[in-house]
Amino acid sequence: MTNQIDEADVVFTAIRAQGAGGQNVNKVSNAVHLRFDIRASRLADELKSRLLHWPDQRISKEGVIIIKAQASRSLEANRYEALQRLQALIDQVAHKPKARRATKPSWGSQQTRMDKKNQRGSIKSLRGKVRLD
Repeated sequence: MTNQIDEADVVFTAIRAQGAGGQNVNKVSNAVHLRFDIRASRLADELKSRLLHWPDQRISKEGVIIIKAQASRSLEANRYEALQRLQALIDQVAHKPKARRATKPSWGSQQTRMDKKNQRGSIKSLRGKVRLD
C-alpha cells in the first residue's frame, strides 16, 4: 500500500499569516494553505476510504484535507511543515492496530481468584455481631 504523497496532488496557496509580527505580517503572504483532495489523489483505494471516514476536523465533507501552516516567517518552511503534517496524518490512518485475540483465564488463575475471594469473604464474616449463646 503506497502512502507517499505525490506533490502533484497537493495545492498550495500563499496567504497572510495571523497574529503579531509587525509590518511583515501585513505585507508578506508567508502562511500556507495546503489542500489535498483525497478522492483525486494517487493513494491506494483502501487508504482513501479510511481517510474519508477518519474523524478529523481537517477533512471536509467533500473529502478535502485542509492544513494551514504559519509558524515560520519563511514560505518554504511553512510549505514543508504543512507537507510533514499531511504525511503524518496519512501515516496515522495507514497504521492498522493489531486485532485482539480473545483468551480465557487459566484454570490455576481461576482457582487462585476463588481462594482469595473465599478468604476475603471469611474475613468479612468475622466483622458481624458477636453472639453469646
